[in-house]
Amino acid sequence: MKLRFFFFTLIFLASFPVSAIETCSRVAIINYQEVLIDSNSSDKGEGLRYHLEKDPVAKMHLDTYQKNSRVMWPTAIVGTAGTGLLLYGFFTSDPEDRRIFLISGSATILVNFLIARTLEVSNESNLTKAIDEYNKRNLPKIFFNPDETQGQFNFSTSKIGLAQQWTF
Repeated sequence: MKLRFFFFTLIFLASFPVSAIETCSRVAIINYQEVLIDSNSSDKGEGLRYHLEKDPVAKMHLDTYQKNSRVMWPTAIVGTAGTGLLLYGFFTSDPEDRRIFLISGSATILVNFLIARTLEVSNESNLTKAIDEYNKRNLPKIFFNPDETQGQFNFSTSKIGLAQQWTF
């Protein structure tokens, strides 16, 4: 029983950092001034909209980036289902059922995380394209240097996101 309580507490406490806003400190340099890329609105990249909307191609990439950055309900539902399977596995008394539910819940959460993180990493290219398109035809230039190798592995043309990092 103590082991179940320990794992339940560990999972409960580990879920708190996930709800943090991970993009609160991304900045771009425009005219030697730092501009927050992700303002306090719910849309990521909104801090650059004033500049990027001057160029129709850049605005199109920014709109695509923001559309793909919204909460994806299927991943939220699958993550919740995986957590439910995992928790049910902790509290069931049959050892065979426990093993099945713990393994299936863990696998569901892991696969869901990998898919969601990979989609997020691949979506960042839309923001980079928007800034590049703007810089081709407009002044002042936007200087933005994302750490593209952070938390991802590249396989030829495919990117797989494996880590998440929050900075403030």
